Amino acid sequence: MPDPVTTPFLGSAGWILLAILTVISFGLFGSRAYRYVRVLAQARPEVRWDQPLKRLAIFAAQVLGQKRMFEEPLIGLAHFLIFWSFVFYAAGFFWNLVVGLAPFVPLPYPEEVGWMALALEVFGIFGLLALAVAAARRYLFAPPRLEKSGDATLILGLIATVLVSSLAGAAARHAGSAALYQAMWWLHMVTVLGFMAYLPYSKHLHLLASPFGVFLTDLKPGHMPASSEGAARLEQFTWRQLFSGLACAECGRCDRACPAHLSGSSLSPKDLMHELKVLVRTTGPGVDFTGQALKPETVWACLTCAACMDRCPVFNEHVPVLIEARRCFIAQGQVEAGQQDALTNVTRYGNSFGQSARNRAKWTQGLEFKVKDARKEPVEYLWFTGDYASYDPRVQGVTRATARLLERAGVSFGILYEAEQNSGNDVRRMGEEGLFEMLVEKNQAALGKAQFQHLLTTDPHTYHALKNEYPWENGRRVVHHTELLAELVEAGKLPLQKQVELPVTYHDPCYLGRYNGVYDAPRRLLAAAGATLFEMPRHGAQGYCCGAGGGRIWAEDAPGVHERPAESRVREAARLAGVGTLAVSCPKDLVMFLDAAKTAGLDASLAVRDVAEILEKAL
Repeated sequence: MPDPVTTPFLGSAGWILLAILTVISFGLFGSRAYRYVRVLAQARPEVRWDQPLKRLAIFAAQVLGQKRMFEEPLIGLAHFLIFWSFVFYAAGFFWNLVVGLAPFVPLPYPEEVGWMALALEVFGIFGLLALAVAAARRYLFAPPRLEKSGDATLILGLIATVLVSSLAGAAARHAGSAALYQAMWWLHMVTVLGFMAYLPYSKHLHLLASPFGVFLTDLKPGHMPASSEGAARLEQFTWRQLFSGLACAECGRCDRACPAHLSGSSLSPKDLMHELKVLVRTTGPGVDFTGQALKPETVWACLTCAACMDRCPVFNEHVPVLIEARRCFIAQGQVEAGQQDALTNVTRYGNSFGQSARNRAKWTQGLEFKVKDARKEPVEYLWFTGDYASYDPRVQGVTRATARLLERAGVSFGILYEAEQNSGNDVRRMGEEGLFEMLVEKNQAALGKAQFQHLLTTDPHTYHALKNEYPWENGRRVVHHTELLAELVEAGKLPLQKQVELPVTYHDPCYLGRYNGVYDAPRRLLAAAGATLFEMPRHGAQGYCCGAGGGRIWAEDAPGVHERPAESRVREAARLAGVGTLAVSCPKDLVMFLDAAKTAGLDASLAVRDVAEILEKAL
């Protein structure tokens, strides 16, 4: 079979034409890539190359194994095959390019090496089948927010041309058709070179950027951006926040998971990433991003549940970008009245209810025993109760039930009484970084005067802040009440006397489950109590937010909302046949779902109970 680059092509030596096309393609690609690097270099620095072994493990699972893509099995398999076809064909292209640009070096073409030729043929066939599935999904059975753009059509066409030309060339080679083989070889190489030149200018830049995005993901629990004065202009964001825009596949998975978007608010995590991409591609330093893509009503609609980030197959970081914008709005006073009142209350009284600190321990009244003051006597567990568990009458019964369970199990526990202040989790996610730091300082001072071994809390928001965002010098074990109660039951310290025989469903709190991976402990407790668990369609890591996070519990409904997330959630629970109880393990969930059940007219048929209340019935 004649050599494609030594045989004259279009009137000149093939390798000369190939060299010219390569210079043009690599030049266009490199100039655009250089511009992106130059823009990102103007952003705030951020370290994202620590813990290389952990990053490599994530890369192996999520890039090489396409793990998140398999949450939708069929398209996950198709994407997996397309990805590996891309890998082998990219290797084959560069192999061909090296041989083609250096015909004087005695190197074989990839199709002349048995194993590589076989791999290209196998992945070419499977890649085309997978491409057909992807095209059918996009154009015939598209899920919400997956668009039928011309750019996507062009990219699919280019990939198909790359695969078909390679397979046709292999067939021509086997058949001994030299002319067809050479034509297909050149079609393949020209298509790939054109693909390379076009890719940095297209929406599908994610094909190149996303593997780096996965490797450079944030490894901190909660993905909280470092303390800053906020970001409104390009140079005020971190380079990694801006890079998310370049890595975005615009697949719409984030929108399909976002409770704020699904409820009808103006927030679209997908559009946010698109606007970041536009910011990097078309603007420079000094251009104010807020008020345009980051409008106040959009920024404040976020619940910080991180469902968008958890579902994103390229590990983009939507929530940190919104928090950076919130910091700017807070500084400008652009915050809703209810949220401002809550922040004022936290500043003045140390709690969002605006009540005296002396009332924080009033929930202990009516208990048959005295709850210890951890400042005055040593305890094993210091219970950081949180605002809602302490002050809200709808939650105080749960707080007392938890206290009775701990007392029954012989646990040595105490509280800080009036010295406890709001943990600051929601305050921080509203963008009030300075107030958060003040609360940390005051709470650490109070905790420093107490004698305890471990920290206990019933509020997942408080749990997350204490566990992951307070600067403990020697480390502290922070435990949620469902974790501790599960340990006590399994150790025989809470002997259950009867089975409640109750059909229930369970709601996973975002800050307990998605943020901290605690899914099993509450379910083990329900099983131990004798409850029969029926899972909602959205449960576990795919759980749906109640709508309270990120300070939204203090705010009115966002403009455009047609159904609050909490209402959507109670309706989802009520649709389970025979289930009359929605079990929760978060004070804010309890409050949100009690209100939502009344609004939805379900309060008579759907009871909302904390896991601790159900467990106590089994004693």
